[in-house]
Amino acid sequence: MAIADFLEPAVKDYAEQAKATYSAPIDTDKFTGRQFVAGQDPMQTQAAALATQGVGSYKPFLTAAQTAQGQGAGALGQAATAVGGLGAIQNQAAGMTGAQAYQPFMSPYQSQVIDATLSEFDKSRLGGQQNIRDAAVNSGNFGGGREGAMMGQYNADSLADRSALQAQMLQQGFGQANQLAQQGFQNQGALFGMQNQQNLSNQGLAGAYGNQMNQQFGLSDFNRTGMGQDINALGSLGALNQGYNQAQLTADQQQAQTGAYEPYGRLSQYGNALTGLAGGVAGGQYQEQQQSSPFQTALGTAMGLGGLYGKIFN
Repeated sequence: MAIADFLEPAVKDYAEQAKATYSAPIDTDKFTGRQFVAGQDPMQTQAAALATQGVGSYKPFLTAAQTAQGQGAGALGQAATAVGGLGAIQNQAAGMTGAQAYQPFMSPYQSQVIDATLSEFDKSRLGGQQNIRDAAVNSGNFGGGREGAMMGQYNADSLADRSALQAQMLQQGFGQANQLAQQGFQNQGALFGMQNQQNLSNQGLAGAYGNQMNQQFGLSDFNRTGMGQDINALGSLGALNQGYNQAQLTADQQQAQTGAYEPYGRLSQYGNALTGLAGGVAGGQYQEQQQSSPFQTALGTAMGLGGLYGKIFN
């Protein structure tokens, strides 16, 4: 198709511009690459470091709880031993009551002491018998009835004194054994009280260790919950900052891309105008690619990342 004379200069101008525009390469480095990706926000870095530190942070509390549990078990074992000891003390105390309670406290040497004492008593009475005989000889009544009467009375008195001495020693031994039995019963009662007090103390100690164990578990949960909240807050705020930075970078990227392709759009419109003037059918108008809102896109990504931080420790 022939070109009208009045359009020829414009067509030549269009051809020169098109040749210059399409022969020049587009520098895509100006609107592509990592420089348009927002880096991690410092608060995100802090949240990640805190999350790393928090891994296994429950172990000290668990160790302390296990220690308290072992100590509590030991205290309960001591309490059980004390309960068994209380039964033994009660049995021993029961043996120190009743009519025969004195017998275990009788001196094993009492019979020897009594025998030795009575033997000395008998020896001492022999001298009296000899005195009666000597007196009878001196008075000329040796072997007479008076001597016999005096000897009989003397022996009767000796036997009575001997029996009284033996009874006294037996009574004294019984009294001492009975007192020792009563003292032993009182001692067992005091020992029972001390043992029972120790038992109650061990039970209380076991309860205290149990409370300590529960406290350690509670501290572990509180530590992880608090740390999770800190991580969530830091991560979410950091993600918002990162989203804002990404929105700025995306806007810069779109600006650079629009500037790079602007000559093609302008040239396309120029060509369509010339075609229309020449009576031909104009081509489609150049339309710049519609970009979504950089901030809305980045914000949606940031909120998704922020939610991940909240799930780390919760």
